[in-house]
This record gives sequence, C-alpha cells and structure tokens, in this order.
Amino acid sequence: MRLFIALRGLPAAFRRGARHSRDRLEGACLSRIPLRAIEPLAMTTWYVRSCFNARLRWTGIERREVGRDVLKLDHLDNRRVLPGRVLEKLIDQRLHFGRQRNRAEAWPDLQRAATVLAQIIRKVKAATPDRPVIVSPFHYVSQYANIYLVDELRKQLGLASIGVVSGVPQNIYGSDEAMIPHIDILHTYSETNRSGLGLRAARSLKRNGVVVLFSDAPPFTLSGYPMETVGVSIFGRPARIHNGVFRMGAPFDALLLPFYLRFEHGRFGVFVFDPLELAQRDAPQRLADCIEQALRDNYARALAAGHPSMYAFAPVR
Repeated sequence: MRLFIALRGLPAAFRRGARHSRDRLEGACLSRIPLRAIEPLAMTTWYVRSCFNARLRWTGIERREVGRDVLKLDHLDNRRVLPGRVLEKLIDQRLHFGRQRNRAEAWPDLQRAATVLAQIIRKVKAATPDRPVIVSPFHYVSQYANIYLVDELRKQLGLASIGVVSGVPQNIYGSDEAMIPHIDILHTYSETNRSGLGLRAARSLKRNGVVVLFSDAPPFTLSGYPMETVGVSIFGRPARIHNGVFRMGAPFDALLLPFYLRFEHGRFGVFVFDPLELAQRDAPQRLADCIEQALRDNYARALAAGHPSMYAFAPVR
C-alpha cells in the first residue's frame, strides 16, 4: 500500500521539480540580460507573440489608441507604445532576478536618480527640519525600478527603513522582502488592515520624516474599493485624482516631491518636479498638471497607459 501511494505521488512531485528547475533556469537567464538589450527584446517579443495572442495584441492597441484618440497626444511612436507591458515585465524580472543572483548588484543610473532626490530632501530639511516630505514616484517604466530607487534613496538619507504605500501584488517572482528588507510595504490591497493604512503611513511619515506614495494612481486601479477623489482638470477636461495624499499630508504641512523614471537605450533617467505644498488650496491642480506633463512627455513608459478611464473614474466614498 505504501509503495502504491509513493508511486502515485511520483508524477506530481516530478512535475513540481520540473517547474522549479524551469523557473530557476528562466530566472538565471533573465538575470544576465544586458539592460541595453531589454527594449529591442521587448519589441521583438510583442510583435511575435501578438500574432498569436489576441489579449496581448489588443492591450498594445489600447495603449496606442487611448494616447492618440482620448488624450490627443502627438508623435506617438508605435514601436515604444505597443510593447509597454512586455517591457515593464522584462525590466521587473531583470532587476529582481539580478538581485537574487547577486545581492550586491547595483544600477548606477538609479543611484544617480536617488542622489538628485536626496539632495532636494536634504535642502528641504535644512530649511525646515520638522517638515515631512512625501516622495512620489509616478507609475512609469517599472515598479521594481521605482522601489530599488527608493531603497537607494533610503541609504543616502541614512534611514534604517522607509515606508512605501503600494498597490502592487507582492512576491510575484519570489520573496520581495528578501530582496528589499529595509522597505516597509504598506499595502493597499490588504483586506485585513486597509482601514488603518492612512494611520500607518502617517506614523511612518512622522517617524522618519519621509514616506513614499504613488500619488498619480488612477482612480480606476482601486475601483474595488470606493475611494475619495478630488476634482481637477487634465488635458483641458474635468478629471479626478486620488485625494489620499492631500488628506494625509496637509495636516502635517508636508511637501510632495513627484518624479518619474525614463528608460531609453538601456539607461534609466529621472525627471523631478518642483516640490508641492500639500496644504495649499491649489495643490490638487498642481499635482494634476504634473500628471499631465508626465503623460505628454513619457506616455510610452506609463504603466497605466491604455485604460480609457484613467482619471475619469470617480466613485463616491
């Protein structure tokens, strides 16, 4: 009987072992891709796979048509816009598996971007030591690239840890905590502690003087949870953006430091906007202006590109 049970379990164990070996081999290959090869690889992959995968094909087409027909953006480059999802995944995998293979692996472009942000924050702290700063990456290029940049920023500011309000599913390619142990993820998709998210983010802000929040999150991304929004104008039309950053930051008289990443020819770049005073009445519109400028300048690298209701979705609280 025991022999029968052992034989019956062998195929499942073999399949698990085969999948594990395949994943390890795939991760090892992805961890060695040169960054300059990622963009051509993403383009080739999209054009080949889109011939057989309708979902992938129409995701790319939606990205192009929303930018062209809804946002009325000029000079869209199809080669860069269509494979956006594939490029994002490849960069995520390259950074994650690269750090799995070599924990000391560093990305000088992201380090330089972190230096720019750290200099601005130190300047703010020198002028007003008690004023907190909410660092706000916009959703561009890669979530992993943004988080690794934040980790570099944490090092340069001399912080033991830094809180990040994130809505990205965790542990997609392995243990995120093992790769970024000093990042305190305050997760917006948690069913158990969502009601305390704002309080925990405020505590992190007060404790370290810095917290990270993606303030350009389109309302549709949290449509499963009715969210509070504020009216603004984007592309000359009425729009809605999430009100959470203003509700949390205004009582502390916090500054918002928005920025977005670029990725061209295997190199990361960063564009940093002027800090915004969240207590000011015009702060929502000023943030909306930053969101619009980023979409105009870098739409091909926008992670939320292609959704027709990016800033038009406005559920009641």
